[in-house]
Amino acid sequence: MKTKKITLLAVLMALCVVGRLVFVYIPNVQPVSAIIIISSFFMGPVFGIILATGSAILTNLFLGTGIWTVFQILAWAFIGIVSGLLGKAFPNMKIIVIAIFGALFGYLYGLIVSLNILVVTDYFWAYYLAGLPFDTYHAIGNVAFILLLYPFLKKLLLDYKKQNYD
Repeated sequence: MKTKKITLLAVLMALCVVGRLVFVYIPNVQPVSAIIIISSFFMGPVFGIILATGSAILTNLFLGTGIWTVFQILAWAFIGIVSGLLGKAFPNMKIIVIAIFGALFGYLYGLIVSLNILVVTDYFWAYYLAGLPFDTYHAIGNVAFILLLYPFLKKLLLDYKKQNYD
């Protein structure tokens, strides 16, 4: 991997960390998922996996780590893979469609992260259903952050690709 790509990943991870820390007091509303969705859409699934893993580990150094970190990595990596594949299959997808996927990914993220409760207890469905309001906050936050960050990140990532792949 080239230094410029590592630098781009580092900047995006830093944006995820700062964004998550700034919004820590609003439950499940943070820009990490949106940044992973948009970045993976333009840069591909492998980029999304790396961004997801680094962002989860780095943010949890500040917010606390545990078994849920593994499930956050799995959830965000899966979202990065799907977003990257969507970007390859439908490169001209409209922002509103990406935002709708962002809302769906908010619920998918909640489902995957809730699986960590199976390590501790058998009350998965009670835990998951109690968390649905927070998944809704995440879904709404994803839509808002995608609509807000998409123009900026699209320009950044397309400029990077133009300078480094042409």
